[in-house]
Amino acid sequence: MHPVILVGLFIAATLVGYKVIKNVPSLLHTPLMSGMNALSGVTVLGTLVATAKAVELQSQILGVIAIVLAMINVVGGFGITHRMLKMFRTKEDGDNE
Repeated sequence: MHPVILVGLFIAATLVGYKVIKNVPSLLHTPLMSGMNALSGVTVLGTLVATAKAVELQSQILGVIAIVLAMINVVGGFGITHRMLKMFRTKEDGDNE
């Protein structure tokens, strides 16, 4: 695909994603984040496959950067979800962490 089309697709996806997330009620943020962590795992797999198929060195370097960023997203997402779920525990539940 032409790079201009790809940039336009990225911008459109960004705007649609912002509109969707903006309308999510606060009560659904934790379950939604857990689902997004699973989706981020799929992103990691996609970047691994794309990097494995890359031929040029520049593409391989970009692939490694994409893998690192996707993994940071997954680990950070699970960390934040864990902290949010800890807020809802009672003192009896919190003892067996």
